[in-house]
Amino acid sequence: MIRTCTIALTLLLASTNGFAQDDWVELFDGKTLKNWDGDPTLWSVEEGTIMGRTTAETNLKVNNFLIYRGGEFDNFELQFDYKIIDGNSGVQYRSFELPEGKWRLGGYQADFEAKDKYSGILYGEKFRGILALRGESTELTTKDGKMVKTQIEQFGNTDEIQTKIKKEDWNSYKVIANGNRFQHFINDTKTSECLDNDDERRATGLLGLQIHVGPPMTVQFRKIRIKKLF
Repeated sequence: MIRTCTIALTLLLASTNGFAQDDWVELFDGKTLKNWDGDPTLWSVEEGTIMGRTTAETNLKVNNFLIYRGGEFDNFELQFDYKIIDGNSGVQYRSFELPEGKWRLGGYQADFEAKDKYSGILYGEKFRGILALRGESTELTTKDGKMVKTQIEQFGNTDEIQTKIKKEDWNSYKVIANGNRFQHFINDTKTSECLDNDDERRATGLLGLQIHVGPPMTVQFRKIRIKKLF
């Protein structure tokens, strides 16, 4: 009897917030923006993808986000495909809403762009800046009340990593956030890693998709899914 109750309790805890252990949860149904919240002049569903688009008429003064409202996430593996034409974008995770405007987020970002330098880095949007460049593993600590970033390892060459990323075509992105360790991969190539031991680190938060300020741009997302890590 005791063993049966223990198993039942374990299964109950594993299914908290709609997750069962080792289960993938689809965050985009391919047809609607159900559970997503953003500016309808910028975000839509087209051809089975989430489309973010700016034009000369919708020129942004600040970065804009499509925010997932289906819950917050702490330890997980996140996978999605993206395609970008011009500009800069990314996916926010363990993020928080900024007080100075609607559809604005700060926090960890899985960065990517149409150019050749930043795709795959760990960026802190309104949250401490660049935390790990491409091809490097870093540790963040606190000293005298300030963040200190230390390179642990240069595990890859940024130019070589760039050759694995397709221009104006679909790429597969993976983010692993487990405790205070964050890893990014594009097309199965590790792009950055960070161990965040700084006092400002975040344990949980929102997901969001970004459109960046600047010239007109288009970004698409598909196959967005997440698996909780226990």
